[in-house]
Amino acid sequence: MLAFSARPAAAESRAYQLDPTHLSIAFLVSHVGFAKTLGLFRSAEGSFVFDESIPQVKDIQVVIPTASVFTNNEARDTHLRSADFLAAEQYPTITFTGTSAQPTGEHTGTVTGDLSIRGVTKPVTLDVVWNKSGDYPFGDHHYAIGLSARTTIKRSDFGMTYALAGGLVADEVEIILEFEAIRQP
Repeated sequence: MLAFSARPAAAESRAYQLDPTHLSIAFLVSHVGFAKTLGLFRSAEGSFVFDESIPQVKDIQVVIPTASVFTNNEARDTHLRSADFLAAEQYPTITFTGTSAQPTGEHTGTVTGDLSIRGVTKPVTLDVVWNKSGDYPFGDHHYAIGLSARTTIKRSDFGMTYALAGGLVADEVEIILEFEAIRQP
């Protein structure tokens, strides 16, 4: 999604919108050391500008409603929305604003940006894989791009210290992003 090696494509910057039907924003966090709890956010909106011919990405903006957190356990989800974790009522969104991008390989790179959770903003770097770009084979045959990204954050950096003592809930949280984006006209 950033300065990767050149590919055949439109030689201009184009706007993209995240495709909400092909979007997964997930996380993994260790629970008492027994297993990692897998959770996700059920909705998000976002956009970016991408020029495949260079390639170059800019103007990355993503907004995630904190209340959309889902771990397949209603009691845990309610707790995650509380002040112990996401404080969803006070902070209804998580945001990511991209600030830079660097290539690391032919189809890989990093995107650095500002991640805001619970009113705290910290720099975060995502390892990104540009999976594919092209005409979508179904429906309206729109032009799409597919990306995968990973990073790890410390929840304590964002004021979430509940159950850190004794390692009940780990500090490190793995973030997993899988999505498609639709090129705008």
